[in-house]
Amino acid sequence: MAELTQEQIEFFDREGYLAIESLTTPEDVAFLRESYDRIFAQQAGRGDGNQFDLAGTDEDGKAASLPQILNPAKYAPEMNDSLLLKNATALIKQLFGPDATCGIGHAILKPARIGSPTPWHQDAAYWGPNYDYNATISIWVPLQDTPVEMGCMQFVPGSHRTQEIWPHRHINNDPRIHGLELLPEELWRGEKAVACPLKAGGATVHGGYALHYTSANRSDSPRRALILGGGLPPTKRAAPRHLPWQAEEQSTFTEKKKQLQKA
Repeated sequence: MAELTQEQIEFFDREGYLAIESLTTPEDVAFLRESYDRIFAQQAGRGDGNQFDLAGTDEDGKAASLPQILNPAKYAPEMNDSLLLKNATALIKQLFGPDATCGIGHAILKPARIGSPTPWHQDAAYWGPNYDYNATISIWVPLQDTPVEMGCMQFVPGSHRTQEIWPHRHINNDPRIHGLELLPEELWRGEKAVACPLKAGGATVHGGYALHYTSANRSDSPRRALILGGGLPPTKRAAPRHLPWQAEEQSTFTEKKKQLQKA
């Protein structure tokens, strides 16, 4: 079972992120990679809006530079039997108590040589504006060794402390793209970034307000990452945040979700 030290917990509370050398075994990584590669090869979830290009306009027949699958365990239910999920759940309960929950939220692939950067952003910029997310975290897990040049996670220490959401826009200021990035005038916030290269099965942990980024993948190998999420339910705000980029979105992800809701 995964167990954090008091020093690690204090570092996470202070800096807003944490790198963990190992959260699962090489055997479990191999098990997860097999399922991961299969569902990406199948483009699992595309019909119901859960598979799309996070960094592009996601046109059919066009190579995706940052394909993503939401809720990958829906298409590979064996992932729910992984040691990774068991250990991540134990970690989250250690941070937030016995009522905290954990699930496999999404999978992001940076293809070899063409994998796009994931620009500087806060996860909470994607989430509902009516709530605060003070006990919600993401656990990012690479399924291969991931150095800086392949697209490991990078964080701005302490960026979580204000619990504000800074101005974002859709990547390249194109509302057809689901992915978000800080506005150009806000990019100075990423100047003091710390990179967290990891071995396969390691992990980083961060909350919804922590500013983070991953570089392009120009290596000859794909960069596979699973992102688990969990914690405690968000709390209702007295007044919603103003997040105009959410209303502006015209991505295939939002359009397919609208169509499914009408069906």
